[in-house]
Amino acid sequence: MNAMQEKLFLELRQTKKEIESSLNKQQKQTWLTSILKAELVDINAAIQKFEEGKFGQCEISGEFIPEDLLKMIPTMRSIKDTEDLENYYKKPLSTAFL
Repeated sequence: MNAMQEKLFLELRQTKKEIESSLNKQQKQTWLTSILKAELVDINAAIQKFEEGKFGQCEISGEFIPEDLLKMIPTMRSIKDTEDLENYYKKPLSTAFL
């Protein structure tokens, strides 16, 4: 595990604790509950990938996802997810890392 991956791993573990704490404190389901639960599923999947030595690999093709994208979204699962980012990011991704 390189330094960038180690930092992401620690951030994911901390975020997991924070989300779990928030979910445990909630007395009733809100619109935020489903979002937090979905994020927790993604975080757990990313942590499992770290533990299996597969973090950063596309779940579809096995190719490595660019580190710059993983720094922004460490829970990214596939290269296809980068295509979905185009819908939300206003600038072309090719200019995001200049």
